[in-house]
Amino acid sequence: MKNSKKGFTLVEIMIVVVIIGLLAAMAIPAFKKARDNSQTRAITNNLRQLASAADQHFLENGVTTVASADLVGTDKYIKAVDLVAGETYPTNIAQGTAITAAGGAPGDVSLAF
Repeated sequence: MKNSKKGFTLVEIMIVVVIIGLLAAMAIPAFKKARDNSQTRAITNNLRQLASAADQHFLENGVTTVASADLVGTDKYIKAVDLVAGETYPTNIAQGTAITAAGGAPGDVSLAF
């Protein structure tokens, strides 16, 4: 009978665990940064849509302020504004002022129009 010694030693397993830990330590911040960037871009896109809809409303109605409720809806300028990070958008938009989304995960995002 041959006595076969197949398997991994404790040192080999510990080295593999350390390597996996190092890879995870490098990857997690990169994933967080990519997620924050995509959320910021999505919020900026929502702000651009609101600004564009507000401009169109200002031109069509000859007013200088508009409520967001008048811009968003199935029969209005924007069908829906999807929240991506729990942010809030302004309830009133005035012509010539910046629009800011507050409370998003990456921080406040502002757009001047």
